[in-house]
Amino acid sequence: MRFLKHFRSVSAPLGASMLAGALFLGTATAASGQTLSQNGNPSVDPAKIVRDASWNELHTTRPGRSFSYRQHKVDPKGSAVKEIVETKDGDVARLIEKDGKPLPPEEEQAESDRLNNLLAHPEVQQHRHKKEQEDSARGDEMVRMLPDAFLYTFDGMVEGPNGLCYLLKFRPNPAFTPPDREGEVYHGMVGELWVDQGQLRLVKIDAHLISDVNFGWGVLGRLYKGGSILVQNADVGLHHWETVHMKLNLQGKLLMLKSVDYSTTEDFSDFKIQPEELGYQEAIRLLQKIPGAAQVASR
Repeated sequence: MRFLKHFRSVSAPLGASMLAGALFLGTATAASGQTLSQNGNPSVDPAKIVRDASWNELHTTRPGRSFSYRQHKVDPKGSAVKEIVETKDGDVARLIEKDGKPLPPEEEQAESDRLNNLLAHPEVQQHRHKKEQEDSARGDEMVRMLPDAFLYTFDGMVEGPNGLCYLLKFRPNPAFTPPDREGEVYHGMVGELWVDQGQLRLVKIDAHLISDVNFGWGVLGRLYKGGSILVQNADVGLHHWETVHMKLNLQGKLLMLKSVDYSTTEDFSDFKIQPEELGYQEAIRLLQKIPGAAQVASR
């Protein structure tokens, strides 16, 4: 799961979304992120820490096992719970709850029919997987920009989900020129970044827009001052990092006409390591074994 894989497209908030889905997984290197001061005490180099962490995010390898987990999403339309399985062919999901209630029989049947159709038509999953890869590539680009987009200061050590983390404050780097319109969001963001000390992985980003951000000279869209992005990641096993919490609160306009209110909270839990790396059809069969509504109702 990548830090931005959960963000799907909305032209203006996309850059921000992408940033949030890009902070995800892989196996880290052993770079220390420290230098020695004249008195021999370790002194932290925040620029090196971010560069090493960014490199680790972009050079992760698949753990050779599939992971399954539960997603709980809340947005202005309501809430939903899904069981999701990651596979080498892309993710597969099954909706099991809406607005705190099990699916009624007709919706449960529709969900079963959808999975059966997906099982019978590999080309549908291939199309979805291609879209996931495109989103992932855009998310990777947002992570690649992190070392140059901001100026960082070290603000101490904090306890993270897997041990001590470097706490870094960041502000826009006036010398940074974004290579694409998604990167323009960085010009208006300040906040803090947590980096796991042991694995040098991105643990948390808590960012706020301190000014309106235009995309395409304001023609394509605008994000308004006051928006926020919070993403938290953790090692869920086998040095495999996943997003465990994400909260977006972004408002703006697309094409200077359509108002956008992108407010959503997502929590990811119940991570399980599968015995092997699954294909998407194997994942569907696994999801079909889940008693769906009966399981939710018994919780």
